[in-house]
Amino acid sequence: MRLTVIVAVMFASLCATGAIAQTTAEQAACRSDFAKLCKGTKPGGGRILTCLAEHKDKLSPACLQVIEAHGQ
Repeated sequence: MRLTVIVAVMFASLCATGAIAQTTAEQAACRSDFAKLCKGTKPGGGRILTCLAEHKDKLSPACLQVIEAHGQ
């Protein structure tokens, strides 16, 4: 439960800055990838987007589509 809250807060931070995931569907597409690959990444400055982009070969197809749609 606690990890879910942390992930939700981090994605909310991203949306507020416009760095990634503008829709609920986009957030959902990357939520598990973020938790698995970038959970220690602090939000802000595009760090989470960069982390996900660095792991393109490990992303789910849905998250990969989101990352590429946002120019990564």
